[in-house]
Amino acid sequence: MTKNVLVTGGAGYIGSHACKALSKAGYTPVTLDNLTTGWRDAVKFGPLVQADLMDRAALDAAFAEYQPVAVLHFAALSQVGEAMAEPGKYWRNNVSGSLNLIEAAVAAGCMNFVFSSTCATYGDRDGEILDEDTPQAPLNAYGASKRAIEDMLIDFGSAHGLNHVIFRYFNVAGADPEGEIGEFHRPETHLIPLILDAVDGKRSALTIHGTDYPTPDGTCIRDYVHVMDLVDAHVKGLEWLQADKGSRVFCLGTGDGFSVREVVDATRHVTNRQVPMVDGPRRGGDAVKLVCGSQRAKTDLGWTPDRSTMKQMIADAWRWHQAGDYQQ
Repeated sequence: MTKNVLVTGGAGYIGSHACKALSKAGYTPVTLDNLTTGWRDAVKFGPLVQADLMDRAALDAAFAEYQPVAVLHFAALSQVGEAMAEPGKYWRNNVSGSLNLIEAAVAAGCMNFVFSSTCATYGDRDGEILDEDTPQAPLNAYGASKRAIEDMLIDFGSAHGLNHVIFRYFNVAGADPEGEIGEFHRPETHLIPLILDAVDGKRSALTIHGTDYPTPDGTCIRDYVHVMDLVDAHVKGLEWLQADKGSRVFCLGTGDGFSVREVVDATRHVTNRQVPMVDGPRRGGDAVKLVCGSQRAKTDLGWTPDRSTMKQMIADAWRWHQAGDYQQ
């Protein structure tokens, strides 16, 4: 019997990689995406339902047609700067849309829900190794909206028996090593694709925002997880729920992180090319070091982030960057 899984945001960067991982694990991923930031070309491993989370009737129809055994929820607006400037947009899209999705899932009897959250729910926890018990104190509407969805899942679990796994993490990097899908944003805002654009001549130079931080090389340190490791954790989270092990929160990270200059140096090594750079001022709100651990995920899920070395993440991203893009 085919096991359908509804993947919201399945046409986006992380969601499309999750669809590939689900397909390899024996599931049929059903992508639900409004294609505002996702790409039709990225939907390669199962059917596409083009719909918006604000459209409850479309959600009900998708659940009725495909009868998924679970939901993997990736769809969200996720730009911090935009969230600070337009908080209403984030509360409306992320929270109201997720409420529609959760209510539709419960109404359809789909009681296993994997939520892709964020370490932005913690706020500015500079220099700590964050874990699942670290107090949450988001600083903007993006992090606050994600925390609200987490709270929603807890309430629906208590009231209706909705089982959920929540994943929190920082930056995601790399691409499908087989090159079928990858990271493709327009406009691009993530560090590694920006570096690769500079290497490739698609932009004149990479701007390093702040070079006087109290770190070994003066640049900020952030945690990165390979996208394939990340989606592997989400599949394991789904299997955790299907084994009736109960609702759980997991952090996914290295606990160490990489500075901006370390990412640049790794790119230079992998591509054997120079990275044009210019120094710029600090950005408001940037913390010195943000990392999280993943001991619970390793212990409970048996998760191992084997691909999450910087050289591997850049090598996979570079392979995709040279040959891959989406047209629609």
